[in-house]
Amino acid sequence: MIFMGDNKNIESATFGNGCFWCTEAVFQQLKGVEKVTSGYSGGHVENPTYEQVCSKQTGHAEVLRIDYDPSIIGFDELLEVFWATHDPTTLNQQGNDIGPQYRSVIFYHNEEQKEKAEKYKQQLDKSGAFDKPIVTAIEPLTNFFAAENYHRDYYKNHSSQPYCYFVIKPKMDKIKKVFADKLKQ
Repeated sequence: MIFMGDNKNIESATFGNGCFWCTEAVFQQLKGVEKVTSGYSGGHVENPTYEQVCSKQTGHAEVLRIDYDPSIIGFDELLEVFWATHDPTTLNQQGNDIGPQYRSVIFYHNEEQKEKAEKYKQQLDKSGAFDKPIVTAIEPLTNFFAAENYHRDYYKNHSSQPYCYFVIKPKMDKIKKVFADKLKQ
């Protein structure tokens, strides 16, 4: 998907890599990322609620739609951050978050994204970067539903809560160390 506005070409990527509260905060920090929207993809219910998705009956994953300027950050770089900030070897689980809504998945928007995601996954598997095989699904984007407003900017608005401190803050610390050159000032 390409948006035109302010003389910029904005493209979108959609990733599921665990709880969107955690991952939203990570991608918001990257130079070239214009907007990050938490939501739900991959299920069979129209306009699902958070409660419905958590029931594990809708087939949706918690995802992020990342709108980015490819002249500043490319899809390859977004993939690099995606793979580095979650465990792609655990099926339907990220840490203590368990269920199909927390699955590792890349919902590609076009064939180029599909090819890049598959190539990166194969390279990681061959490299032995992980002790177990990568279970990340690579699927076409068929739907996206924005999450309820109270999920937006969750870490920014609730950083003192225990979940944010113990689960999200370590991801933020890691991204600041590993991807310092890719971060907004």
